[in-house]
Amino acid sequence: MYSFILTLHNLMRWLVLIFGVLAVLRSLYGWFGKKEWVSIDDRLGLGFTSAIDIQLLLGLLLYFVFSPITRQAFQDFGAAMSNSDLRYFAVEHFLMMVIAVVLAHIGRAMSRRATTDAGKHKRAAIFYTIALLVILASIPWFRPLLPF
Repeated sequence: MYSFILTLHNLMRWLVLIFGVLAVLRSLYGWFGKKEWVSIDDRLGLGFTSAIDIQLLLGLLLYFVFSPITRQAFQDFGAAMSNSDLRYFAVEHFLMMVIAVVLAHIGRAMSRRATTDAGKHKRAAIFYTIALLVILASIPWFRPLLPF
């Protein structure tokens, strides 16, 4: 089951990145181009937050149930902190990705609550960009890019 969930988590990263990049680009285009907020803008934000939620769920399954890496880290958390690989997955990756999820959701909520099209695009652009940058900085790029 570990391999299956890890493969899904790996593949889902690409959907998160695709939706994240599209949502950021569309919101920047709308903000700086002074464009009207239309349904595609909302749908890209929904796609980004939905993809990141599924990714978080898969990550939590790995973190708490299936991963031998976190299981090893939890056996002796103090020792895990001195091992950079264990620390990365037990603390750094997990924490930064949770922060990215929160930022993406704040951006979606704030963009939907804004009263002007410019405000919607601006809020989405700011929060989606920060969330995407946190994601990009926290992806384990040292692992295979595709699970095949």
